[in-house]
Amino acid sequence: VSAVCSDELTHNFKGFTVMNENERYDAVQHCRYVDEVVRNAPWTLTPEFLAEHRIDFVAHDDIPYSSAGSDDVYKHIKEAGMFAPTQRTEGISTSDIITRIVRDYDVYARRNLQRGYTAKELNVSFINEKKYHLQERVDKVKKRVKDVEEKSKEFVQKVEEKSIDLIQKWEEKSREFIGNFLEMFGPEGALKHMLKEGKGRMLQAISPKQSPSSSPTHDRSPSPSFRWPFSTKTPPSSPANRSRNESAVTYDISEDEED
Repeated sequence: VSAVCSDELTHNFKGFTVMNENERYDAVQHCRYVDEVVRNAPWTLTPEFLAEHRIDFVAHDDIPYSSAGSDDVYKHIKEAGMFAPTQRTEGISTSDIITRIVRDYDVYARRNLQRGYTAKELNVSFINEKKYHLQERVDKVKKRVKDVEEKSKEFVQKVEEKSIDLIQKWEEKSREFIGNFLEMFGPEGALKHMLKEGKGRMLQAISPKQSPSSSPTHDRSPSPSFRWPFSTKTPPSSPANRSRNESAVTYDISEDEED
């Protein structure tokens, strides 16, 4: 069972609340260990209230809680042995929440104005409303400038990375190009061997092939010879003599040709 005081009691004994009583009832109802919520509970837990709701123990932090002229409103419960002390969580309390709201009031006011709340609903004056709108526009400009600076830094960083990558690739390609150049045009490169091989083929094509020494030799047949029919050196003779004379003429002509 969880007892929650009304707005009237809380405003009188504690102060103005951020959440109204209905919102606080619902918030407590959704707590894990709460089975029942007693609404409009008294500020001080009397024995009659404890007996009515059959409450055996009251859980609260052990720090004395002074209110309504009493140094500790849970003193009589502690003396009755019905008090169960709990540990307070640092930084979580109604006073801390209100402190945050007061400290960051301008931020919350500007946020709610941007979400569509009117200055009247936020209890903001006309001058403060215009001031908040101006601050919001200035912050947007600052954010844009910051975004541009970040994008510029990212762009410069990407360009530097690309430049380094290109330089590395260029160095690798240049080494590969130099290696290929030396392999082709170096002192012992492929071009030199190609030229040597081509030169050898050219010399082999130009130089005549010598005939083999074992090839048989042929004697030249004597040139055909004849005697002029009008030659007067040899007298006419018989056919037998004529044949011999033709042989002589042939011999004479061949000798003349040789001379």
